[in-house]
Amino acid sequence: MDRLWRAHGLGNDYLVWEGGRALEPHEVVALCDRHYGVGGDGVLEPRPAADGLFGVRIWNPDGSVAEKSGNGLRIFTRWLTGRGVVGPIVVDTGFERVGCHDQDGLVRVDMGRAVARDAPPLRAREVDGNVVHGVALSLGNPHLVVLWDGAASWRALGASLEHHPDFPRRTNVQFARWHGRDRAEARIWERGAGETLASGSSACAVAAAGVLLGALDPGPIVVEMEGGALAVTVTPDLDVHQRGPVVAIGHLTLDPSWWTSEIMHRVSTA
Repeated sequence: MDRLWRAHGLGNDYLVWEGGRALEPHEVVALCDRHYGVGGDGVLEPRPAADGLFGVRIWNPDGSVAEKSGNGLRIFTRWLTGRGVVGPIVVDTGFERVGCHDQDGLVRVDMGRAVARDAPPLRAREVDGNVVHGVALSLGNPHLVVLWDGAASWRALGASLEHHPDFPRRTNVQFARWHGRDRAEARIWERGAGETLASGSSACAVAAAGVLLGALDPGPIVVEMEGGALAVTVTPDLDVHQRGPVVAIGHLTLDPSWWTSEIMHRVSTA
């Protein structure tokens, strides 16, 4: 039976695939389509993992595979606890192992150390005739945290910066500004998804960039996104963890005829 479990973290929604078999990229694209499919910002596909760990493949809605997703890992952890798994959990994404813990209604994810790509970290880049200043860093997946003045043009810039030549595997883009020493505001353009209401790894990148630039103090930081606020903690050495909610939406069983519908034909021949 082809079943999915859908949940969101601050409006960033994922589908957990319960169908058993391996998914193909075009099937992910069709599933994530918000008009002809189920709709989602990505698909989490449980995978076998060694050493008794829990494995997951994190699919972007364009059919590409992500190295990491903060919200996706929170949602996958909640799915595991709903199946009887208790205590701290180690999830193998296929790229790294991530510690997660569902406790007291919130899920904590240890995101690892943020690593800046450039020295000095703040660098100017030109895109679409605009010069933007930002910090490129990695949290296991690529990020570009752009200093933002609140301009409405961030979506167009995000779409172009995702494909900037500096990022051969594309990048997530965050448009950030600081409010005091322990709070940031961000707009999110995700690689392979476009504009999203929230992103766990993006919030962590924003907080880490603020600490790296001296705009935020190490310690607890609140990152405000369009979907809500996420609690992030950054150490002086840029080790990062996040703790936030997961809201279950429910289960859905796919009608067998959907697999031969127009959307499947369209995306499989694109």
